[in-house]
Amino acid sequence: MDLITSAADERIADYRALTDVELRTRWEPPHGLFIAEGELVLRRALAAGYVPRSFLVEAKRTAQIADLAGLAPVYAGDADVLEEITGFHVHRGVLASFHRKPLPAPAEVLAAARRVVILEDINNHTNIGAIFRGVAGLGMDAVLLSPTCADPLYRRSVRVSMGEVFAIPYAFLADWPAGLDDVRKAGFTVLALTPSADAVPMNLLDAARRERPALLMGAEGPGLSRHALAASDIRVRIPMRRGVDSLNVAAATAVACWELTRDDPA
Repeated sequence: MDLITSAADERIADYRALTDVELRTRWEPPHGLFIAEGELVLRRALAAGYVPRSFLVEAKRTAQIADLAGLAPVYAGDADVLEEITGFHVHRGVLASFHRKPLPAPAEVLAAARRVVILEDINNHTNIGAIFRGVAGLGMDAVLLSPTCADPLYRRSVRVSMGEVFAIPYAFLADWPAGLDDVRKAGFTVLALTPSADAVPMNLLDAARRERPALLMGAEGPGLSRHALAASDIRVRIPMRRGVDSLNVAAATAVACWELTRDDPA
């Protein structure tokens, strides 16, 4: 363990200004790293085969990761130094920097999946994390993202997902929305979720359309683009009550995933 007494220490450059979203999104993917926050999350990253670059912990918590000391350098400092480095109070007391893995091709993800979720233009990291957690917990197999979606391995996404971003295979569909044709050719039915009154209620979907569904979700506010809607096989909706037209995208994804998997044994 190495003691860190200054935020200027070059050994902890991976952890600087973690609250600066623009800086981090420009820094992390090109440098092939991501940050995991909290002991539970970092251990899930390790279990998923991600290789650590280093650990940064509050000095009084070093015993929590003593068994990991041989995997990568461990840097420790007091709470004030960690806050100066990261830009926030690290209340979980444990951070880790990991190497990213190469992302699989969409065809590889689809070949191993029966049910997938596809996201268009969802650039809120909290929503991305919540969606991945719902996908994992409700029996979907993979996530595909349009090129404008937020990074699933951004710290906030990882934290909100409780590390489930490590458990769910995902890939980016670089050709959008033309890539939806490849999803269809792989044997999936593209279900575009929309609040439109003329969409089919999800509970009325027939067995054939439930067999290999690709649930297509759009960003909050604008929803799915007209091009994505046009590229889908069928428009579906969640029946709503009391004049409420829609749900938060993460909540809507969870409800729709549950509907598509409700007949599976838990």
